[in-house]
Amino acid sequence: MTVTQSNSLQTPLYFLSVESKAKFTDFAGWEMALQYSGLKKEHQAVRESVGMFDISHMGKFSLRGKALRSSLNYLVPSDLSNLESGKAQYSVLLNHEGGIIDDIIFYYQGKNEESIESGILIVNASTTSKDWHWLTENLKNQDIELKDNSRDLALIALQGKNAVEYLNPLVTEDLTTLPSFGHLTTEIDAQTVFIARTGYTGEDGFEIMTTPTIAQKLWKYFLGKNVTPCGLGCRDTLRLEACMGLYGQDMNEEITPLEAGISWVVNFNHDFIGKDILSTQKQEKVKKRLVAIEMEGKYIARHEYPILINNQVVGHITSGTLSPTLNKAIALGYVPYNYSKIGQKLKIEIREKLYPATIVKKPFYHR
Repeated sequence: MTVTQSNSLQTPLYFLSVESKAKFTDFAGWEMALQYSGLKKEHQAVRESVGMFDISHMGKFSLRGKALRSSLNYLVPSDLSNLESGKAQYSVLLNHEGGIIDDIIFYYQGKNEESIESGILIVNASTTSKDWHWLTENLKNQDIELKDNSRDLALIALQGKNAVEYLNPLVTEDLTTLPSFGHLTTEIDAQTVFIARTGYTGEDGFEIMTTPTIAQKLWKYFLGKNVTPCGLGCRDTLRLEACMGLYGQDMNEEITPLEAGISWVVNFNHDFIGKDILSTQKQEKVKKRLVAIEMEGKYIARHEYPILINNQVVGHITSGTLSPTLNKAIALGYVPYNYSKIGQKLKIEIREKLYPATIVKKPFYHR
């Protein structure tokens, strides 16, 4: 087995991906599998049965404190105060201008006998360091204990309608009854395993966080059960079909959740950083919105391609691909609010030529 030298970080499952002859790419400083057997085959496996992803590059923080939910509440527009133990919340960290520092999932694990609350925060790989500094700075006077487990734990995403059939036999709990965004902590081979019914594909599935040793055993076990290993390539096409935003492309610190099309994460009934900005946007309407775009032909609208209406550039594409499921060219992009209605006709500039497109309802794909 030959492994090329790289300055990138490697996950605990990297060498198993090498054995599976994965093609690699640098992503956020990590050497990640781009594809194994081919993007279309991997994409189809998740849509029709089950696939697994090494997502150990994601940031993994554990948090403890007597007022954990209320302390975090000020940093996100979602109201975490009534989040129950064993439930999770997708949200965003906001800056003082209402811009998105990162999109996150907070898993609340409840209180112990001393009323100490605990939880897990999963963040993007590209923003792990930034998020850590933001959290430590804003929680330093809140008596919250933070721990960064990003390098110490592995993370596997088992995704697809048949995922539960492959994971259920390995644990004593009945995962068929675990609701979407539900989570639990269990043991496999006497080591702690955190399992959440979450994912980034638009399908049912689980994200499994555990020690490198157990993660490697699970990866080999699933391979032995003919679960398809999947890379970042089809992870991108799957999430785009489901209209799930990618941080750094579809959202960033200059874009608010109202503009990014995730207004459902915003609850104005509590105080949070950037609330005044979002309140103004809600009252006056946002100036731009992220919309779903379908090309009329097979020409693919890529990141930063211009969007035109009446021969005027009004916005840019943020994400685009040829949908393996729908066999259509699809994209996300920002346009002025007045031009964001479903059915709006657009032109996309691709290599100095204009191609017709239409704004359509989100998401492109429903499971």
